[in-house]
Amino acid sequence: MGRYRAPQIPGSKYITAQGYQHLAEELDHLWFKLRPEVTRAVSAAAAEGDRSENAEYIYRKKQLREIDSRVRFLRKRLENMKVVSTVPDNQQKVFFGAWVTVEDEDGCEQCYRIVGPDEFDREDAYISMDSPVAKALLGKNLDDDVSLDLPKGKKQLVITKIRYQRD
Repeated sequence: MGRYRAPQIPGSKYITAQGYQHLAEELDHLWFKLRPEVTRAVSAAAAEGDRSENAEYIYRKKQLREIDSRVRFLRKRLENMKVVSTVPDNQQKVFFGAWVTVEDEDGCEQCYRIVGPDEFDREDAYISMDSPVAKALLGKNLDDDVSLDLPKGKKQLVITKIRYQRD
């Protein structure tokens, strides 16, 4: 099997103000705090002598490459992001940034927030706008029926509540 990997489809370029701030803080932490610490550790490990068998030096160089890779990604990503911080005029319709409560056929309710692909989080019930669930919900109105095609079959949801919050 070859090393070739097809390029990933880039995620949507929308992000909430809160998500943008979180990514910017991560970038600052990596660049101004973590990278200088690792650079000092690389220098100290290099001063110990033979680098080819120096596990600390090899590990810290790898760590430095990972930090640099993440910093490059974050800089490029933040440069192209469109921050959405306004609440839409029609709050009875699902748009980016909405908290959407849905009820399935069994009466179980779930609440999701539709966010950008860089800020989704299962624990906080943040779902990416590129996910199948979010794509099915976007543009729908309160009390609309939504049909999802899942591996286990179709699932019907009803939108019971839509709310927005300012970041």
